[in-house]
Amino acid sequence: MGVLCSRIRPEEKAIFRALTARGVAFDRLDEGQLFLSLHANGLAQTYGLVWSRIISHTRALYLLGILHGWGLRTVNAYPTVLTCGDKILTTQALIREGLPTPRTVVAFGAEAALAAIEEMGYPVVLKPAVGSWGRLLSKVNDRETAEAVLAHKTALGGPAHSIFYIQEYVEKPGRDIRVMVVGDEVIYAIYRRSSHWITNTARGAEAFPCPLTPEIAELALRAARAVGGGILAVDLLEDADGRLLVSEVNHTPEFHGAMQAVEVDIAGKMADYVCSLTTPER
Repeated sequence: MGVLCSRIRPEEKAIFRALTARGVAFDRLDEGQLFLSLHANGLAQTYGLVWSRIISHTRALYLLGILHGWGLRTVNAYPTVLTCGDKILTTQALIREGLPTPRTVVAFGAEAALAAIEEMGYPVVLKPAVGSWGRLLSKVNDRETAEAVLAHKTALGGPAHSIFYIQEYVEKPGRDIRVMVVGDEVIYAIYRRSSHWITNTARGAEAFPCPLTPEIAELALRAARAVGGGILAVDLLEDADGRLLVSEVNHTPEFHGAMQAVEVDIAGKMADYVCSLTTPER
């Protein structure tokens, strides 16, 4: 097995310990040191499976796309990473499966985006179609703010700012819910609490245990299956009426906060799942 990494964070250290404890032979593959000939499927001759822990979505997408083209099994699979790494594709996949999501509009110009925001009603959230860790999110409370944010995005230019992903603002109770799905099993749920409206742990939110109710488990499993399944973190929002909405699905989830909040061998569960994919019946 090869484990593709960008950096060795607490999550990767835990994964390496779990694989070692299970007697699994694996190589750490530094994605920054790799070069792959498109004319020969080199890694496919060496590994039966590659587990990606790459931080950069763009690098993960290209690397896994090449491995997918060679027929090499990866975790997560290339189509899943392609879908989860793009909020537009993720939202479409969730809607196709009838999952509850925040109202979302995609606009292809600043004037169209402003018209969409006005029609949707304030406040709204502007998100980049591709991005993580709560970066480049804007809560837009009024027309003046909308005009300023759209003008700034237009001036910045580039693909990340030329497509406008507009979502209704969900008034959360100071938290969201992150649910970890590993294959067909939901292994934990945590609250991510913050005084800020952005509740990512990368932005300072704290992790606390969340009761794993049947509703939470069912929504998370359905969301994971909608994007192709694997090892996935599903983010749920609670609206003012207590209804759960599926916000995002993450294809290379961090879990250092959860390791402190829940009594689950997270890396061990992941390792068991990945190892099960290498058995003949799979």
